[in-house]
Amino acid sequence: MSKKRIAVIGGDGIGPEVTKQGVKVLEKLGQITDLNFEFENFNIGADHYLETGELVTDEVKADLTNFDAIYLGAVGDPRVKPGVLEHGILLDLRFSLDQYINLRPIKLLDSKFTPLKDKEPKDIDMMIVRENTEGLYAGVGGFFKKGTKDEVATQEMINTYKGVERVIRYAYEYAQKRGKENKLTLCDKSNVLTYSHDLWQRVFKEVGNNYSDVEKHHMLVDAMTMKMVRNPEVFDVVVTCNMFGDIITDLGAEIQGGMGMAVSGNINPEGVSMFEPVHGSAPDIAGQNKANPLAALLAAAMMVEILGNPEEAQMIQKAINLSLAENQTTVDMGGKLTTDGVGDYICSVLG
Repeated sequence: MSKKRIAVIGGDGIGPEVTKQGVKVLEKLGQITDLNFEFENFNIGADHYLETGELVTDEVKADLTNFDAIYLGAVGDPRVKPGVLEHGILLDLRFSLDQYINLRPIKLLDSKFTPLKDKEPKDIDMMIVRENTEGLYAGVGGFFKKGTKDEVATQEMINTYKGVERVIRYAYEYAQKRGKENKLTLCDKSNVLTYSHDLWQRVFKEVGNNYSDVEKHHMLVDAMTMKMVRNPEVFDVVVTCNMFGDIITDLGAEIQGGMGMAVSGNINPEGVSMFEPVHGSAPDIAGQNKANPLAALLAAAMMVEILGNPEEAQMIQKAINLSLAENQTTVDMGGKLTTDGVGDYICSVLG
């Protein structure tokens, strides 16, 4: 029996509600397969911060490295200034645990949920591989003469050879393993960012020499946003920098059916990875048992797959597909179930 230790960070707003469903489904999965999950909850989020002033301590981060994976609900609370929790928890964990890959699947599960005309699940099925620890998110910058009319604010885009090379190599290997079209598209803005994205261009070609079986493409980010709406079927695997990855994956979430279906994996292939829905904490509906847990369940499925159990992950995916087909969903997806009800339904059809 394969035992997996999972650190659960429910976080803020609806986070604890949706991760509760994920834990429930994983426990059910453990009952019907050879998998065995052990969960430990971590009190990290707005309540803990407001009570103690702590975000994520060094001791907690050291403890998290002893787990097989981290399962995160959501971060963000209106009682705390925007950016404090996001930078102090989410980005700190990504950077401290060197989760340098951000995997964002853009996959339509049911045609009725996409706003795009005449597009089917086979047309919207791509994986965005986003660099996750550098770029504009590195936090390098500052103010000069702040608060005056002469103020200067800078924010630098940091790109290292090491950081660019490892994410591009991962993307090539993912395109091979995905077994769909063996196609990789580099998305950048090299016609304007002539230094940082020149590095991306050169490394993409250099690493690509070792992957002759992967079809290579390049697309500027503005053109890509248009193509994702008009012809999403042309994309298989896409690799891009931190900022552009953030933007195009949210566009991708909408064309796949909304944030209620969007999932993210923060991956350290050599360490501990973190999996989360990306819909945010939705404080306006927190505690009302009506949050859509499907993204959190998809995050749980991704976690199971990355941990080396693709067949068991597919069991969760099939159960989610059935819930959509049978309209066993929350109100935002057209159903009538509560958050708990969706989790119960998924458990009932798992297998």
